Amino acid sequence: MWAGAKSGAAAIGRSLDVYYRDAARTRRMDLLNARFVPKDGLAFDIGAHVGDRTASFARLGARVVALEPQPRVFRALRLIHGRDPQVTLTCAAAGAAAGEMEMFVNSGNPTVSTISGDLVAAAKSAEGWDDQVWDRTMRVPVVTLDGLIAKHGQPGFIKIDVEGHELEALRGLNIPVAALSFEFTTIQRDIAAACLSYLNDLGRYEFNLSLGEDHDLRHATWISAADMKSEIAGLPAAANSGDIYAKLT
Repeated sequence: MWAGAKSGAAAIGRSLDVYYRDAARTRRMDLLNARFVPKDGLAFDIGAHVGDRTASFARLGARVVALEPQPRVFRALRLIHGRDPQVTLTCAAAGAAAGEMEMFVNSGNPTVSTISGDLVAAAKSAEGWDDQVWDRTMRVPVVTLDGLIAKHGQPGFIKIDVEGHELEALRGLNIPVAALSFEFTTIQRDIAAACLSYLNDLGRYEFNLSLGEDHDLRHATWISAADMKSEIAGLPAAANSGDIYAKLT
C-alpha cells in the first residue's frame, strides 16, 4: 500500500475523533448554528471534510448540500451521511467558475488540503505551520455557489471552509443569501479582507467573529466590514484561525 494512503487513513481517523467525540464542542456548535439555520431550511456545507457541520445542520432539521473534493475524505463523509435523506453529497470544490482545478493534498492532515497555492507558500514561513507537508496534487471538479443555488434552491446559510480558497468560492456567488460564514487564518489576513470587501459589495451585510473552536460570537452587536478588517488585522498570530459570520441587515 502507498505510504500516503496509510497516513491518510490515520489522519481521517484523527479528524473523526476531533470533530465527533467532543460533546461540549458539539453543543456549542449546534447552539451557534441554530442562530442561522432554521428547521426545514436549506444549508450549504462547503468544504465539509468529515461532515461535523453537516451533522449539526441536519440535527437542526435542515436540508444540507455538502461539498468535499478529496475522494478519500468524501468516502468517509458518504459512510456517515450517505443514507440521510436530508443530505445531498457532492465530491467537488467550490470556485469562481465551474470546471476543474489542481488541489494540493496534505495526506498527513487532509483538513488543510487546499486549492490555494498561496496558502501552501504562506505556510512555509509561518510559525505553527512548519510541520505541514503537501505531498501530492490532484485534479478535482469545481462547481459554483450560484450553480448549487440553481440546482438545489436558495440556502438560508452557507458555511465556507476551504483553506485559503474562500475568496474564489465567494466569487462564484452573485446572489445575496441571508447568512454565511467563511474561515480565515492569520497567515492570510489579506484573503479575509478581500472576502469582506466582496460581501460588502454583494449585499448589505454586517459581521461577527468566532475564533478557533469556540463556536461563540465575540460581539453582542454586529459590526461593519471596515471594523472587521481592523479586528482581523489586529489579531495576534497565535489566534491562528476562526470563522467570520455575515448576515444581511
